[in-house]
Amino acid sequence: MTLRRLGFACIGVLAAFPVVAQEMETAPGGTLRLLDRLTGKVQDAPVATGGQVTEGRLAVRLDECRFPKDNPASDAEAHLTILDAETNQPIFTGWMVASSPALSAMDHPRYDVWVLSCDSGFVAPEVEDVPTEEEAPPEEINEG
Repeated sequence: MTLRRLGFACIGVLAAFPVVAQEMETAPGGTLRLLDRLTGKVQDAPVATGGQVTEGRLAVRLDECRFPKDNPASDAEAHLTILDAETNQPIFTGWMVASSPALSAMDHPRYDVWVLSCDSGFVAPEVEDVPTEEEAPPEEINEG
């Protein structure tokens, strides 16, 4: 089989499977992780949509944060605009995916930025303590 036929066969197989897009919902904010490679400082920063966080020369603005509607604790994707604070020039503009930060990463010699999660409003239910019976005093053992 030639390489060309193999390629067409692969495309045919992939076309047979329907692609189901996840329905995404927009969150009011998200959590970003910033790393200063020089100092080793790591900062987890909650940011509202339209807000920004500053670390050293970076100003990171969260333009939008989305998460799968049917699974809010799942993967997040965020659109970020990252500026060099001294020159006010963008050094990164685009989408970052929490599960694949290297897919669309900012290329900077000193700083790294990741998306950790979106603030989906999902709150895990509180677990109530199960009441325990008061412990009875140990029974005496009479050896006889």
